[in-house]
Amino acid sequence: MGIKGARQYTPEFRADAVKLVSSTGRPASQVALEIGVHATTLGGWLRQAKIDAGELEGTTTDDKRRISELEKENRVLRMERDFLKKATAFCVSRMNERNRCSESNRSNNAA
Repeated sequence: MGIKGARQYTPEFRADAVKLVSSTGRPASQVALEIGVHATTLGGWLRQAKIDAGELEGTTTDDKRRISELEKENRVLRMERDFLKKATAFCVSRMNERNRCSESNRSNNAA
């Protein structure tokens, strides 16, 4: 889902980093340097924390998670729908083929 090669941080680490900035009042760039993350990464976490707290407009973490789950469910449902369409088309073609054969047999038996 993320960028290939991008480092993954636990939600706890992110929350602790955000708390560190807000509780100490130090600049995010300084805290980022101390904890070993890029300043823009920490900035993104700070922004998302404000969105989650209702301080900024945007999509909350919970909403993002739910959207992701729904997109996955949609992909599965589309695959199932496509499979059923193909299976139905196959069955219909087989039934048409059998009907043609039985009509042909009736014509031959009647003659």
